[in-house]
Amino acid sequence: MRLAVYNVENLFDRAKVMNLESWDDGRSVLNDFAELSGLLGQIVYDPADKARMVALLIKFGLAKQDMGPYVILRRNRGGLLARPRTGGLTITANGRADWVGSFELRDEPIAHAAVRNTARVIHEVGADVLAVVEAENRPSLSDFNRIMLPDVGGAPFRHVMVIDGNDSRGIDVGLASTAAYPIGMLRSHVDDRDANGNLIFSRDCPEFEILTPSGASLTVMVNHLKSKGYGGLAASAARRKVQAERAAAIYRELAARGRTHVAVVGDLNDTPDSDALSPLLAGTDLRDISAHPAFDDGGFPGTYGNSSAGKKIDYILLSPALFGLVQGGGIFRKGMWPNVSKPKWPVLDTLTRSDESASDHAALWVDLDL
Repeated sequence: MRLAVYNVENLFDRAKVMNLESWDDGRSVLNDFAELSGLLGQIVYDPADKARMVALLIKFGLAKQDMGPYVILRRNRGGLLARPRTGGLTITANGRADWVGSFELRDEPIAHAAVRNTARVIHEVGADVLAVVEAENRPSLSDFNRIMLPDVGGAPFRHVMVIDGNDSRGIDVGLASTAAYPIGMLRSHVDDRDANGNLIFSRDCPEFEILTPSGASLTVMVNHLKSKGYGGLAASAARRKVQAERAAAIYRELAARGRTHVAVVGDLNDTPDSDALSPLLAGTDLRDISAHPAFDDGGFPGTYGNSSAGKKIDYILLSPALFGLVQGGGIFRKGMWPNVSKPKWPVLDTLTRSDESASDHAALWVDLDL
């Protein structure tokens, strides 16, 4: 069977702020979004909270309306704010219980050429089981599977599953598999919390049991750990380490229950030598597929951007028994824009501009005798 993992960077829609040309601008908007969301969620709004809410609402272009360039304020019931005819903005609610609604990022469609190229990558990789990172939701992944794969000559997967995670931007993790490899038991960790009661996973760390024609089974844990891009670097690294520790603990729990065929896959957002990933890479017996003699990295160790060693952030980690069943593996980069005058790797014939890229990430795959 062929197992693959691919960060598709959303399939049909994506938060507009994530498409800004400047990474710093996007990060600034998302940091402000997180701050305002936190303030709006408080039980009691004190005067300082209200003043800061007003400042952020104005910054988001919401001084005169509930829809700004990048965000939407949805007010269903109750009173959150007032906009006097004389001008200005006032927070009238005294706490979260005074109004019903939400504060959301605006989406915009992804270029059709990029979506088609994402489908081409998935078709050419030819996985029996595909772990998907950054899918908006199950309906979007199901529609992509049903519509776009046949559109490029591919066959749709028989099984598609996504569980809504903890990220309000719609970047969840999921899995698709062919008819020969149905999904068995499914266990979510979306509500796992640390000792202080904080949610651990930015998205989720679901366990998918995959049944095989031979009668064997495989457990795939799909991850998307905290990004380096938003928030302070030290805080982001600390969050990734907590997530890696929990993922490692889940893996050990599976091993203790006799699950010998386990794969931990996904975008871990850090390099193999990082302290943040040490609980998984050094603290368990999981083996990185890139260390297998049959693995071909195409001449470059990385999986993101320019594919340098510092860009190795996507992983397929296998339990020892599963590592022993590896027949081959590799990195599929044909959907990535090389971003140089002399391309480092071949690309799809339909990839002629950077905005047609299927993703900034490569797809990883491994063939298993299972």
